[in-house]
Amino acid sequence: MAFSSNLPIACNDHRVTVIGAGHVGSTLAHRIAQRNLANVVLLDIVPGIPQGIALDLMEAQGMDCHNREITGTNDYMDTTGSDVVIITAGLPRKPGMNRDDLLKINAKIAVEVAEKAIARSPDALYIIVTNPLDVMTYLVWQTLGLPTSRVMGMAGMLDSARFQTFIAMELGVSIADVSGLVLGGHGDLMVPLPRYSTVRGIPITELMDEETVDRLVDRTRHGGAEIVNLMKTGGAYSAPASSTCAMVEAILHNQSRLLPVSSYLDGEYGLKDIFIGVPIRLGCRGVEKVVEINLTDTERAALHTSAESVRKNIKRAQEMLA
Repeated sequence: MAFSSNLPIACNDHRVTVIGAGHVGSTLAHRIAQRNLANVVLLDIVPGIPQGIALDLMEAQGMDCHNREITGTNDYMDTTGSDVVIITAGLPRKPGMNRDDLLKINAKIAVEVAEKAIARSPDALYIIVTNPLDVMTYLVWQTLGLPTSRVMGMAGMLDSARFQTFIAMELGVSIADVSGLVLGGHGDLMVPLPRYSTVRGIPITELMDEETVDRLVDRTRHGGAEIVNLMKTGGAYSAPASSTCAMVEAILHNQSRLLPVSSYLDGEYGLKDIFIGVPIRLGCRGVEKVVEINLTDTERAALHTSAESVRKNIKRAQEMLA
């Protein structure tokens, strides 16, 4: 059973499906509708939950002056013909857990969800948010059998946003003036790049000492765990949802934005057959180009260390699924 309305909808008939109506999924559905980007289908296996959230979001649109159709459902039939499918389904982290602790159960969920989604939306672009993100993105890509340009993970977006926020808080400047860049896997081995992180074009290495930079790098690497430990019963959802929404906007508006995204590498940065966070150009066809930036030997080694960790977990997940 699905909840939908008979209200007139916006002429732009893009459809985005969000699979998983937890905190991230429901917040993301709200962001997409609030920014008037597309009609939204929110799907979850629990009866009543996506329908109730969809109705609540429809009622909220009176404040936003939009007319987006928001459908809550337990049936993949209602997702048919989506332009973008976002997978958030899976268990969240709890205190004491790292992202890799979720490997077995979330791998099974992500693969099953992908199989059902592709049957209804074979032409969609797919964004993966489920953790451990880079591993899930690889498994979903294998399951879907789509070109690598049409499958990506939201990782570098969130990690870079966290680095950006911590820099702004440290310097007492507007977050809008800060640009942060983080590469690598979405985990404790991610690679924040202070040389490429700036305030109005000024590298942060010229605005703070090495000890402060190192402290912010470490805080960024553990930014997700910091929120989990504070909240006790769940993890971050506003920043992940906003990061994913920015990717959706870049796709639907064909912005060709340069964004850090978990993308497939085929020799770039000396890495092959892996999804990991790197700068890419993102537009209506998905990943238009992987952008290679110059890295120092230390930065490159850190990226390869992060990639090796992701690769090991891909192998573990494949063995578990087999």
